[in-house]
Amino acid sequence: MVSENRRLRAGVVGAGVFGGFHASKYAAHERADLVGIYEPDIEKARALAHKHGAKAYDNLARLIADCDAITVASPAVHHFEAAAAALANGRHVLVEKPVASSVEEARELIQLAATHGRVLQVGHQERFVFNAMGLFAVPDRPRRIVASRMGPPSERCLDVSVTLDLMVHDLDLAIALAGGAVTSVEGEVDKGRFGTPDIARAKLVFDNGCVAELEASRVHHERDRKMRVEYETGALEIDFVAKTFENSTPYALNAGFAEAPAARDSLGANVNAFIASVLDGAPVAVPGIAGLRALDAARAIDGARVYGS
Repeated sequence: MVSENRRLRAGVVGAGVFGGFHASKYAAHERADLVGIYEPDIEKARALAHKHGAKAYDNLARLIADCDAITVASPAVHHFEAAAAALANGRHVLVEKPVASSVEEARELIQLAATHGRVLQVGHQERFVFNAMGLFAVPDRPRRIVASRMGPPSERCLDVSVTLDLMVHDLDLAIALAGGAVTSVEGEVDKGRFGTPDIARAKLVFDNGCVAELEASRVHHERDRKMRVEYETGALEIDFVAKTFENSTPYALNAGFAEAPAARDSLGANVNAFIASVLDGAPVAVPGIAGLRALDAARAIDGARVYGS
């Protein structure tokens, strides 16, 4: 269901930090109308809705009924419930990462989207940074990928493991770059502060011979996010925090990618792509299957050996 005037009536589920980001993007978009915000804490919903001249909802079904599409930016444990309800009612869905809490839930969302002919897009924003670099246009596949994604302690996202909080970004990027099927996953995690791992290390092997070695921590002393992509002809060293890279490959990548709109505002680029998919039929930038593949690998790592056990 798309508005006759080709504007998207959008709603946001979640009034936290990311819900606020998504709400601001819809409110400022020339082809969208922000209808409202759903949040169990109605006062939080009212505060965010008032900021953008939208409506606060304490009933998810009512928000879904009033919209063409919704962004799900609630805590990860609630992603499936909201996304499934929207898709089942014929609405398009942009869901923040991870796509769901379990592989089974992710598969059900993909099936719902297919059954109802609706867009299901996942919020793996780092892909838009790689697009700005030109990395996905490289004709060859890497032979090795090494990535670390570290951050200081935070109270956010403690409902999920560090693999679904931080490492999932690099899992998605590695799977997309490798271009093959994952044949094995090895990993180890710590016990974590609150029942979910805070540190994880993993090794993924792909059917085309590529190997990815990943590490993530959300109890590091500083923010540090890097990736090394090795090809037969050279290597690319990426610093996601500084938004720079060193390139010894023959590929003409965009050294000034940090100034590209998609890299400067990757979340905004994700919302723009979602709107284009819904209104114009553009290919889905990060389809549900991509979210499923990253989630599947993350869950395999979560089930790996625990430090000290």
